[in-house]
Amino acid sequence: MITEVIPKEISEKLNGFSFEEVGDDHLFTGLQTPMKANAFELSDEEKKEKIANLFSEIMDVMGLDLTDDSLQGTPKRVAKMYIDEIFSGLNPANKPKVALFDNKYQYNQMLVEKNITFYSNCEHHFVPIFGKAHVAYISSGKVIGLSKLNRIVQYYAKRPQVQERLTNQIAEELKGILNTEDVAVIIDAKHLCVSSRGIKDDTSSTVTSYFGGKFQNQEKIAELQNTLNY
Repeated sequence: MITEVIPKEISEKLNGFSFEEVGDDHLFTGLQTPMKANAFELSDEEKKEKIANLFSEIMDVMGLDLTDDSLQGTPKRVAKMYIDEIFSGLNPANKPKVALFDNKYQYNQMLVEKNITFYSNCEHHFVPIFGKAHVAYISSGKVIGLSKLNRIVQYYAKRPQVQERLTNQIAEELKGILNTEDVAVIIDAKHLCVSSRGIKDDTSSTVTSYFGGKFQNQEKIAELQNTLNY
């Protein structure tokens, strides 16, 4: 797995602006999810133990009573949720196994899997991003099981994310698996960092798209959009 580490000088100052100057503005540092080189030295169980201890400290600092029956199990629940569920896509061991099949039907038009529900988390505030992903490809001789398209979306969604990166990661994964540039990905999502805090706009959504190969043709884009609106 290729990892990308943000250098210290960039972590202190991005694009010439300090974090204070950037504020809530959207940042997208690269295609790869920023990971440390030693990200997998600890086992999942060791990570959960450390997260539970650290989250206990956070709750204590906020003044919560960790002896209360309702709260005392929260640190472990959060740790389990982080590692086993909502951020499980950080671990390449959880990457879905994908089998390809010969395109025996000689179906050479676009195949579209639309309205794939996903839940992710904004890497800037660690609050949810949720919405629908639409994935399309044109076979170069091989096809993929439909459920695997969903699983690929879920795998890349289950990590701290930026929507532009999520869109591109799904597209690049499909291009590599299917050995074709003819891939399109559209994501329409709501960000709770926008709707539940900050500007508190609950009506807007964010749309990102990737059009590769034949999908860069305006007629093919129009065909895809008509299919999504059908």
